[in-house]
Amino acid sequence: MTTEPKAWESVLARIEERLVDGRLRPGDHLPPERALSAEFGVARSSVREAIRVLEAMGLIRTQTGSGPSSGAIIVARPLGGMQALMRLQVAASGFPVADVVSTRLLLESSVAGELAERGSADLTDARQLLDAMDDTALTAQEFLALDAQFHLALAEAAGNTVVATTMAGLRSSIEGYVLAGAARIPEWEVMAARLRAEHRGVIDAIDAGDPTAARTRIHDHISGYYRDAHTLSTDAR
Repeated sequence: MTTEPKAWESVLARIEERLVDGRLRPGDHLPPERALSAEFGVARSSVREAIRVLEAMGLIRTQTGSGPSSGAIIVARPLGGMQALMRLQVAASGFPVADVVSTRLLLESSVAGELAERGSADLTDARQLLDAMDDTALTAQEFLALDAQFHLALAEAAGNTVVATTMAGLRSSIEGYVLAGAARIPEWEVMAARLRAEHRGVIDAIDAGDPTAARTRIHDHISGYYRDAHTLSTDAR
């Protein structure tokens, strides 16, 4: 005997379908709850529940309030359960920020160098995320969520599933410390412009087939933000 899916599960499936086929992309905002409720023929509570699940999966970020930056923004595409398990492990363990940064430097320098050496990787997702980050209306929270997904997209393009899964698991920790750092930056717009330029520089080095430059640029990008945002707390040293 089959069981009919709950209303929120149907909403979840339809939104995920649009994420998979590209009708919804990173950087896009979901329509308001009222509009989705009317479109899918379900109660707003069902839409709300589906959005909570999508946020828990790391696919969207929500922001309260009114205006163009409020609501739910897409930050990733569905990628499977292993990454969700890794994220839970990271959250439960509460890894020190310094350890997360050191791990990023090791993994991402290797990823960038490998992509440059290969010269034929598909960087479509990474480029789409860079384009989404060019929107100056993004809040710091939205920008940094897309930033974290950009770094994950590079790992996925390299094709090493262990590295990509590890990066996905670290994503919540990465977003947490970079967002905390953003609060300490007096001119966020200047920093955002710098990060955009550094991202493009990494892609340029990969496109040019220059592994040394690719590794150096991603290393300087990660360590430079960490240093300048003063995210190294006393208990993480």
